[in-house]
Amino acid sequence: MMNKDSLTHHISQQFNAELEEVRSHLLAMGGLVEKQVNDAVTSLIEADSGLAQQVREIDDQINQMERNIDEECVRILARRQPAASDLRLIISISKSVIDLERIGDEATKIAKRAILLTEEGEAPRGYVEVRHIGDQVRKMVQEALDAFARFDAELALSVAQYDKTVDREYKTALRELVTYMMEDPRSISRVLNVIWALRSLERIGDHARNIAELVIYLVRGTDVKHIGLTRMQEEVQGGSKD
Repeated sequence: MMNKDSLTHHISQQFNAELEEVRSHLLAMGGLVEKQVNDAVTSLIEADSGLAQQVREIDDQINQMERNIDEECVRILARRQPAASDLRLIISISKSVIDLERIGDEATKIAKRAILLTEEGEAPRGYVEVRHIGDQVRKMVQEALDAFARFDAELALSVAQYDKTVDREYKTALRELVTYMMEDPRSISRVLNVIWALRSLERIGDHARNIAELVIYLVRGTDVKHIGLTRMQEEVQGGSKD
């Protein structure tokens, strides 16, 4: 089973340092993405187009971080040819940065919707749902990153399980907003912007779940991507692997 101590078990101190550095870069990128999601939701709810613009501007920085971490992973693979848990760590990091970059993209889309809604004025229906689902997916992203930082498969499992709740609440909100648009056609343009923002939040939840599944793969050595939540729970709670 992979844990924090596994990062310092090499004879080569340089290899230990490289693994710790690339992992810390992933977590730094995660912290920035987490802030981006938070600011995007806040900019929409508070009609703060200045904050929304900041979110959009940070996107280039996140894309650059993804490229840098990807290059670090390739260098370690080429130079060290890692095996077993070290290889899982590099694979998990290289896949997680893709999900983090996509979370950043979705936050940027929410910021774009925030700017459009600010220009249209008059807060539409759906802000309660945006705030609620926004809080839920922010927590998912935060806990997926915490699970990665602590090699915590149990916490990662709870993130994966929670994604179902977000999906269910997203569908409920969608039905309510579509009904509202049918009753008041003048609201269609504004409410569609809210619906697209909710869609981005739902996708952020999906990407957080992906990261959580990679943590389970890292810690337990089992690919749990397509096995369902029941079997995922069995893998996490039923023994350990090297």
